[in-house]
Amino acid sequence: MSNNKKTTILTQDEINRAVTRISHEILENNKDSKNLAIIGIRTRGYFLAGRIAKTIADIDGISLPVGGLDITLYRDDLSVISEQPVMHKTEIDFDIEGKCIILVDDVLYTGRTIRCALDALIDFGRPKGIQLAVLVDRGHRELPIRADYVGKNLPTSQKELVEVKLQEVDGEEDIVFIEEAQHD
Repeated sequence: MSNNKKTTILTQDEINRAVTRISHEILENNKDSKNLAIIGIRTRGYFLAGRIAKTIADIDGISLPVGGLDITLYRDDLSVISEQPVMHKTEIDFDIEGKCIILVDDVLYTGRTIRCALDALIDFGRPKGIQLAVLVDRGHRELPIRADYVGKNLPTSQKELVEVKLQEVDGEEDIVFIEEAQHD
């Protein structure tokens, strides 16, 4: 049994409000919304990307293309995570050339996942620009990467965890902060 302490950081309603706020900020910062496309990093980033696109459609009446990006083969820690990594499907069925891409992920930590995603995206073409939207920024960057849109800034130690659960993947929805139990 785990003695780790869990604290709820965002409830389902708070996650929805963060997605709405991020969507408004994207529209405010991108006056030419017709040139936008949203691509989420598999798995939870993809579902968040869909939510952002739906919210933007509700606000602005524009339907943006949405894609899903699998970065498994771009990871620099591939041999560490598994001998048989789980591959997900990349679904980008639109041309990203010249578009402003909103890249979406659930948690920004070291920046390595985003670096991998940038490498993967460039293999699909040359976008006009790439902006980053994350639900949680927990700090501890190892690379010079920052988010343009953040749902919640959550300073953590490297021993602490942030767990995002979304209805589409986990059947429940919240974000919890997990403090590892101290052993004497």
